Amino acid sequence: MLFYTLFEIVGYLVSIIVMLVIVQFVLSLLISFNVVNMSNQFVDAIWRAVNALLDPILSPIRKIMPNTGALDLSPLVLIIGLEVLRIILKNLAVSTM
Repeated sequence: MLFYTLFEIVGYLVSIIVMLVIVQFVLSLLISFNVVNMSNQFVDAIWRAVNALLDPILSPIRKIMPNTGALDLSPLVLIIGLEVLRIILKNLAVSTM
């Protein structure tokens, strides 16, 4: 029962982090193509908040990964790693029941 509870909690956290990564990706595209302007206080506040939440998670991944120029693959590595963690916890939860 403990692993199932842990699986549920980690599942919710993974969903939140994946959603933040998607928001960061879409917002970075909108900013780079000048669809939204960083001088807008609302956009700037969202951008800073999302980066403040994700940077502590993404910076260790960026240090390990090779430099690919303008293409940052660390969010993809983060999502894959979180999904692997979720699968492992799910299998542990099922095996203990």
